[in-house]
Amino acid sequence: MTSPQELKDLFTHGLDLLSEGRIEEWIDGFTEDGILEFPYPAWGLPTKMQGREALLTQMTMFREQLKVEFSEPEFYTANEDGLVIAGFTGECTLIATGGQYHQTYLSVVRFEQGRIALFRDFWNPSLVMEAAGGELAWKQILPTLAPSY
Repeated sequence: MTSPQELKDLFTHGLDLLSEGRIEEWIDGFTEDGILEFPYPAWGLPTKMQGREALLTQMTMFREQLKVEFSEPEFYTANEDGLVIAGFTGECTLIATGGQYHQTYLSVVRFEQGRIALFRDFWNPSLVMEAAGGELAWKQILPTLAPSY
């Protein structure tokens, strides 16, 4: 069983890996069939990815197209059952346009034996679309950002 403090440390380390573009290492922190879910995705992006290959496809695009510096998370819960709920912010730059924005996140994460089984990330997708130049510009640029979608 992973202690609440260990879960907080794992979560915070994961944000550091994402900020540094170390996507493969972040994905290694998931179970084999781990799920990354965006209940409110930007137009044209998937709401759910399951398994390391799907995570790699999505998050490689993240690394190539978005620069993010995350704040220290505020933990609302981290318990011995493996549940972590945390809020944090990101200073974001969309590389394709240079558009910058400030994002607020709320993540609900379920750990199993120290690995992420579910990472449900709530964020405002309109902000990234605005950074692209608006919804129409987002729809035009999306194929160049994520050719597999």
